[in-house]
Amino acid sequence: MPVQQLKDFLDKSGTEYMCLTHPPAFTAQELAHHVQIAGDKVVKTVILELDGKMAMLVMPATWRIRWDSLSRILDTDFVDLADEQTFQNRFPDCEVGAMPPFGNLFDMTVYCAESLTEQEDLAFAAGSHTETVHMKTRDFLNLVQPLVLTRGFMKPGAQKPAWLRKGRQQPSEPSREQVPGMTG
Repeated sequence: MPVQQLKDFLDKSGTEYMCLTHPPAFTAQELAHHVQIAGDKVVKTVILELDGKMAMLVMPATWRIRWDSLSRILDTDFVDLADEQTFQNRFPDCEVGAMPPFGNLFDMTVYCAESLTEQEDLAFAAGSHTETVHMKTRDFLNLVQPLVLTRGFMKPGAQKPAWLRKGRQQPSEPSREQVPGMTG
């Protein structure tokens, strides 16, 4: 059964969902494997610290965060992964690392990768490493009302920026060709 707070919220809203029990999964990729759902449909919940305030970022399990881009789009000087010990108490009935992507239930702003909004359905940890909720994406979006981000993520298999490739140094100042909207 999902964490009680989540279950009560979904039941009260009349949302249809399915709870799946599976062997322990400690990563979103393992969860995708256990419940036999494509990794792009499994939600990875990441707790961020934005200028000293906690926020939740939800994205496809197979995607990675582009920290430089995420910092720009959120217009913040400091974006980092929150320390588990710092946020553990905000999710009292959840196992660490299995927080459901309902930051609104835990008094957190929720940011969502646009690619998740294009999925028909999604699955996510339900507060434990052995339980997953599967539901319609439109219901998730209606219940959570996340701020949708179009940038700040990297698809699986996407080529890294030139300065991140082996043997390259990060440029100290981008050239005009690298800065969108800047003309010479």
